[in-house]
Amino acid sequence: MSRRPVPLADAITGLRTRLAPATLLGEVQRVWADAAGEGVARHSAPVSARAGVVTVGCDSAVWAAELAGMSAALVERLNDCLPDARTVTEIRFKVSAE
Repeated sequence: MSRRPVPLADAITGLRTRLAPATLLGEVQRVWADAAGEGVARHSAPVSARAGVVTVGCDSAVWAAELAGMSAALVERLNDCLPDARTVTEIRFKVSAE
């Protein structure tokens, strides 16, 4: 049985989807840039998730405070981007040590 060639971009996207962990954290990490926006994603990243609470590491206290003020909107955007089985109830922000 021969298979037809697949464009490289499609193959990479499919591979990422198959290799991503099937956890809330993995799902949130996958959609973070889409949900939060590229500018926000350059300064923050989800680092843990437990029982619907996602912790996001930020590169400064200013970013952590700013995003904390946007947390309700970010929860809504994340849930819009996630499969139905994955539900974020709260996002906490902290300064990540680099």
